[in-house]
Amino acid sequence: MTDTPRLLFIGPGMPAVRTRLAKSFDVVDLPADGTEAFLAEHGAGIKTVATFRGIAPDVMAALPDLKVISSFGVGYDSIDANEAARRGILVGHTPDVLNDEVADTTIMLWLAASKKLVQADAWARSGAWEREGNYPLTKSVRNRTVGILGLGRIGQTIASMAEMFDAKVIYHTRTEKDVAYTYYGDLVEMARDADVLVVITPGGAATQHLVNAEVLSALGSEGILINVARGSVVDEVALIAALEEGRLGGAGLDVFESEPHIPDALKAMDNVVLAPHIGSATVETRDAMGALVCENLEQWFSGGTIKACVPECQHLNG
Repeated sequence: MTDTPRLLFIGPGMPAVRTRLAKSFDVVDLPADGTEAFLAEHGAGIKTVATFRGIAPDVMAALPDLKVISSFGVGYDSIDANEAARRGILVGHTPDVLNDEVADTTIMLWLAASKKLVQADAWARSGAWEREGNYPLTKSVRNRTVGILGLGRIGQTIASMAEMFDAKVIYHTRTEKDVAYTYYGDLVEMARDADVLVVITPGGAATQHLVNAEVLSALGSEGILINVARGSVVDEVALIAALEEGRLGGAGLDVFESEPHIPDALKAMDNVVLAPHIGSATVETRDAMGALVCENLEQWFSGGTIKACVPECQHLNG
C-alpha cells in the first residue's frame, strides 16, 4: 500500500497511541457532537478505525471504505463483528497482554471478599480493634471449589492461579475444552457444586443475565460471586435480592450493568467488595494493549493482515 490511509480515532484514547499511529495514518477524530454531519462529509475514504469504546452501528455503516477496526480491549461486544465480517472488514482486539492482570484482579477480589479485607480495614481504622477486640473470624480460601464461567485465555489463567490455593477447578462453557478441569454442561449444576463462581465470559446478547436468580441461589448462602467480565452477564436486580435475602454469601464485583453507576444497595452491603472496572488497569498492561492496537493497524498497512483478529473475521485475515 502506497497511499496514506485515513484513520478514524474514536476515543478518548491514549495520546501515545495517537502519536504512533500518526506516523503511518492520516488521523482524524470522531467528534462528540455533530457526528452525522462529520461522517457525511468525511466517512467515504476512511479505511481504518482505532477505537477505545467500540463503534456504533450507524458509524460503521457510514464508512463505506472501511477495511479494519482495531479495538482497545479483549472484549468486543460493542462492535458488530458479524456485520464487519459480512462486509469484509477485519476486527482486531488486544487479547493475551491483559490475561495476567485480569487474573490478578480476580484473585484479589476473591481474597478480599473471603477474608473481608475492606471491612477489616475499616475495623482497624475506626479504632474498633482497641475498643472491641479482635476482628471476627473469616473463612479460609484454601481447598475451595472454584467454578469458572468462561474458560478462554483469561479463564485458564485464573484457573492456574486458583490452583495455587489448592482449589478444585470446575468450569462451564458452551462446549467442552481439552483441559484437566471438570466440565459442567449445566451452569446451575456447576454453581451448586462451587464455593466461588468466577464470571469471565464475553458480554453481549448471548450472555445477557446468564447468571440469574437460579444460578445465584444454587451458589448458596456461603457462596461468593466474582464478576470480572461484563456487568450485563449478571442479573444485578437478582444479585441484590440474593445478597439481601442471604441466599448468596458475598460478591466481588469489578463490573456493573450501568457503569459507572453502581446501585446504592450494593454500596451499602458489607459482604460485597466493589471495584471501578480496574481489571486490566495498570500502566504496564494498558501500554501493552495500546501497542497492540497500533500493531494490528501497522501490520494491515504493510501486508493486509492484522496480528490479533477476532474469531468472526479470522477467515478474512490472510
